[in-house]
Amino acid sequence: MIAATNPTIERITGKLSDQSLLFRYTIKLVLIVSFSELILYRLVSRLGVHLSKLAQEHEWIIPTFTALTQIGQWLLNVVAILLFLALSVAAVNRVASRGFTGLNRIVIPCVALLLLLTVGFLLVPPAFLGSAIYNIVALVALICLMVEYLSTHTEWSHRAMGITYLLGVGGWLYYQIVSTIYSFIGTVAAPPLVYEAHRGGEGLLVLSSILVMWAYGQGVSFRTRNQRQRRRAIWFWATSISVFTVMLFLDYLLHRYDAGMASNIRKAADGIGWIFQFGMGYTFFLPFAFYLTGLFCWSYTVIKLLNMGRLAGYGLGLMFIAGYALLYSNLTLMVVLGAMLLSMDRQRRDATESAPATNAPMVSRPDSLAGGHI
Repeated sequence: MIAATNPTIERITGKLSDQSLLFRYTIKLVLIVSFSELILYRLVSRLGVHLSKLAQEHEWIIPTFTALTQIGQWLLNVVAILLFLALSVAAVNRVASRGFTGLNRIVIPCVALLLLLTVGFLLVPPAFLGSAIYNIVALVALICLMVEYLSTHTEWSHRAMGITYLLGVGGWLYYQIVSTIYSFIGTVAAPPLVYEAHRGGEGLLVLSSILVMWAYGQGVSFRTRNQRQRRRAIWFWATSISVFTVMLFLDYLLHRYDAGMASNIRKAADGIGWIFQFGMGYTFFLPFAFYLTGLFCWSYTVIKLLNMGRLAGYGLGLMFIAGYALLYSNLTLMVVLGAMLLSMDRQRRDATESAPATNAPMVSRPDSLAGGHI
């Protein structure tokens, strides 16, 4: 007698289609409106300031950028409302599906406290102590969510991406918390390791945006038996490495070819860096090729995951749209919501529907040869 085991299959759980109708449309709106706010408010408004000299020659520039900035400010308020709704629904779903146990005992109170503090800061502007408490609560929530993510994702690519992102955002939050506390105390001593944490956090966040493709952007791997996919992977990586190498030494090559052209391109790059510095918090202390590589890897992976309907695409999209410098409360809430969505996307082993009977004999017992008569 041999006990047959039920075969199992792996499937992705936590897809957006598995969620409620309210949650699905809220998450979609959050991503769309957040991306629009990033373009119109945090980037285009800074671009308008950068084009102040050009605006003296063209009168249409000032009213155009003013209108776009006003739309971006309106979208900023819409994003805040949608984030409140999305975080509330996500917290209720976590409690309903898992109960108030485990990490939920920390995550749910932290999310609720962040929402309450955000509302309170609308009525009373935060002082040094309030900002420090807000960032500490956000850091605790992110640590718990990433611990949950690392415990449910055992692949090294996922864990490397999650750890680097947590350390990257943690570098910014540490910089904000320690600097705010020292300002609140009124000491003239320099906070410990704030400069190193700030620069290191930015570098780790850029690295995390590159590792996103390793973790989720499958389809351009050499480890495939499909010759067509292998040729596509060879073409993709050869082109990517070539472009990255050229961009890494572009300034040197242009300077050797034409010093004036190299100077003009360098000034244009500084202007672009200034826009992204004020819009997303990147200081561009690393070579520009690393930032562009991270942008391409992140964009490819997020678009692919969104087409598959996976919550990881929405989570990664929100986490990196928020940028590095979380200067606004809605950006912090965006990162927390993105981490919650990322932890909801996981693989689960399910038993197949047709399970064989257990303790079944290897040879079935035949009917009586004499038809039941002797």
